[in-house]
Amino acid sequence: MPLPREKAPALSFPLLSGGTWTLAERNPQNFTIVVFYRGHHCPICKTYMQEIEALLPQAAEQGIDVVTVSMDSQERAEATHAEVATEKLAIGYGLAEADARAWDLYISSARAGSKEPEVFAEPGLFVIRPDGTVFFAQTQSAPFTRPDFGKLLGGLKFVVENDYPARGDLTKAA
Repeated sequence: MPLPREKAPALSFPLLSGGTWTLAERNPQNFTIVVFYRGHHCPICKTYMQEIEALLPQAAEQGIDVVTVSMDSQERAEATHAEVATEKLAIGYGLAEADARAWDLYISSARAGSKEPEVFAEPGLFVIRPDGTVFFAQTQSAPFTRPDFGKLLGGLKFVVENDYPARGDLTKAA
């Protein structure tokens, strides 16, 4: 599991806007937020992506880069983009299952008769410092809730202004 204050796992995937997004190449002023979403089949994910889109200007003002990614194919990611109608939100696709597992995301299989892909990752959100270490980590085994993105940005503003440390540093067994 990616733990606070430790190096985040490698991460790279294609973007709908073109090119490849690679965590190791990011150089934000304060943080990179990686939002792992379930995929095109998830209406909660689409609503969350719209909420994030609305707060991207605030994130940018705070020196925070934001990207979303799922295990969906390019076609499914394009369908999500069309439904969500985002203009600025970076949407990645084709997340490898091995990468999802490296980030300790819960992996699910399709329910019979659903529009879910055969295998997909459940939600996760990670805040990464410019040095590539994890500041905040959250994973979920079900789709029903997400962190309030506005409150997250407010918390990260407090972190920067008060040099607040990453918490959970004693999680790893001695």
